[in-house]
Amino acid sequence: MTKDELVAKVAESTGIKKIDIHKALDAVINTIIQTIKAGEKVNITGLGIFKLKDKKARLARNPKTGESVQVPAKRAPKFLASKNFKETVK
Repeated sequence: MTKDELVAKVAESTGIKKIDIHKALDAVINTIIQTIKAGEKVNITGLGIFKLKDKKARLARNPKTGESVQVPAKRAPKFLASKNFKETVK
């Protein structure tokens, strides 16, 4: 499902204009991104937790050449699904 399809589905089920839902969804996404960027986590009950994970530097191998490659440490966003979400999807 794309963002536009999600907006259309929510508009259909709520009766709210698509443009208003699109603005609200953009605001939610931007707020989550800025909060994660600041190093905080976002917990949405019933959905899960968005957070930033620190990944250590490591030694990897290029599968094409077999050569060892140093992968630098980095920070990456991570999503942990809630127990309720996992059970509902099963």
